[in-house]
Amino acid sequence: VQLQASGGGLVQAGESLRLSCAASGITFYYYTVAWFRQAPGKEREGVSCISTSDVSTYYADSVKGRFTISRGTSKNTVYLQMNSLKPEDTAVYYCAADVRYCGLSDQYQYDYWGQGTQVTVSS
Repeated sequence: VQLQASGGGLVQAGESLRLSCAASGITFYYYTVAWFRQAPGKEREGVSCISTSDVSTYYADSVKGRFTISRGTSKNTVYLQMNSLKPEDTAVYYCAADVRYCGLSDQYQYDYWGQGTQVTVSS
């Protein structure tokens, strides 16, 4: 099983980025997929997740209304559209997958992880 996160970069505040998480070795559609992020000196935090079969989505309060999680038409890619980016969104973003419920509070729930992609937002 491999997850490949991509799409990070350097942008200015107010701009947008779309992160991608591509899976191989599993049928992604039947997994809950989450995005976590970790800023320097801070703990990893849950950002958003989408449940199996796209039944539900959840967002951290800090990104609600600005970020959108979705699956691609092939169902083996999950996207995180990030709009109105702020400097405090700067972090390494990781995607993770699990067969269980969609949760953002416990990173250890997730069995599979991508390698991370850096997002830097300048003011």
